[in-house]
Amino acid sequence: MSITRQSYLGLVCGVILLVSAGAQAASQDHLINLEPPGPREFVLDRAGVINKADKKQIVQICDKLLTDKATPIIVVTIESMQKYFGRPTRIESFALLLFNQWQVGQAKLHGKNWNTGILLLVSMQDHKARIELGAGWGHDKDQECQKIMDEQIVPRFKEGKFSAGILAGVQSLDKMARGLQLPRAYRPWWYYALIAGFIGLAIFTIVSLIRRGASGWAWLFWGAIFAFIGYMLYQSLQSRGGGGFSGGSFGGGFSGGGGATGSW
Repeated sequence: MSITRQSYLGLVCGVILLVSAGAQAASQDHLINLEPPGPREFVLDRAGVINKADKKQIVQICDKLLTDKATPIIVVTIESMQKYFGRPTRIESFALLLFNQWQVGQAKLHGKNWNTGILLLVSMQDHKARIELGAGWGHDKDQECQKIMDEQIVPRFKEGKFSAGILAGVQSLDKMARGLQLPRAYRPWWYYALIAGFIGLAIFTIVSLIRRGASGWAWLFWGAIFAFIGYMLYQSLQSRGGGGFSGGSFGGGFSGGGGATGSW
């Protein structure tokens, strides 16, 4: 049975369409279902955890940094990674894919390699956060990013202060991008209460012992208290712990894999 030329061409075209559709579906399978914020909006709060006052401050910080240093900080909060990617994945992979999909930052500026974009991603149900850096940073800032994550973001997240943690993270990333000293580590209220209690007990004990003396059991009693308080302070320390540019936030940038991850 012979095949006419018209039938042959139709068959070839059908195969091409099927292959093209399959390739498109495969490429779509690797895309994250999230649209970026506007060129100078900086925040995509899908999880709804950033309050209005903090968002306003975040946008102001990010806008000034982008103008001064051509370095955008993009903040993204989501309910879960699987919701927007279709299957479980590590936050490092998700953040890298999203960074490259959105092309965060400028690949080149004035003919020079640039790529200093920064992505701060928070996935609420996964209890994960990630700072992803553009390739221009290399891995030189990984330690600073981990310090920001461990000392500014995660401690606040553990207290349920997600908006404050994100704002503190952006403030610290702004200082990092400007080459300034990072803010002091965040301490919860009970940390200072423990220190005050320790000092108060020490003064009371010294005064009591000077005025009344002490038997052996008294020394053991107060020694046990001081040892317990010292242990609690030690544990709290160990638990810490990863003319301007007028363009937009997205200009062909891509990630080099640098950054830091945190969980709570």
